[in-house]
Amino acid sequence: MELFPRAWNALQDAVHALEAPQWVAPSGCAGWLVQDLVFHLIIGAQDILITLVTTTGAPATRDAVSYWEPGTPGDGTDAESAFIRRGAGAYSGPAALTHHFDDLAVAAGKAAAAADPAARVETRDEVLTVADYLTTYVVETTLHHLDLTLHLSGVDGPPPETLAATREIVERVAGRPAPAADDREALLFATGRLPAPAGFEPVALG
Repeated sequence: MELFPRAWNALQDAVHALEAPQWVAPSGCAGWLVQDLVFHLIIGAQDILITLVTTTGAPATRDAVSYWEPGTPGDGTDAESAFIRRGAGAYSGPAALTHHFDDLAVAAGKAAAAADPAARVETRDEVLTVADYLTTYVVETTLHHLDLTLHLSGVDGPPPETLAATREIVERVAGRPAPAADDREALLFATGRLPAPAGFEPVALG
């Protein structure tokens, strides 16, 4: 619960720091430009708002680690990626995209701050506590913050504490340590965002 606002606020700051040419730079998501990634973040903010009001009395079926299902990193040619690119391209420009992101990101942050950590919520046909759900978004936010800044200069990356927490979860999902001492490099290698050392098989978090 404490790490989520740090990760979420840092990501918003990074989006605000983007300069005009950087919106059409490649991101760390295969096949996506930075503007495509920001559109994906809008969908993520919507997901937070929807999920936090979808409370349930049912028992939890997943936690912050078991929520993730390891898979193979994508190449950007899937149907979701095509939708993301079309959606981002429909905006009149970066200002409109930023405005929409700001509205939803601020609302999502407020909803998270007001949520009961012990309450249970439904998402993707699973039940998690609010605390576990927001921890999954620490992972999502931190990895996408890395994606946002991977090929850019002058834009700050994720906070060290969220990098460390995300690395711990990624390693638990993968069932093996990441191949680097530095948390940022470890996450980029472990999730296939940078070519991993020989003999290490990267994992995508589905």
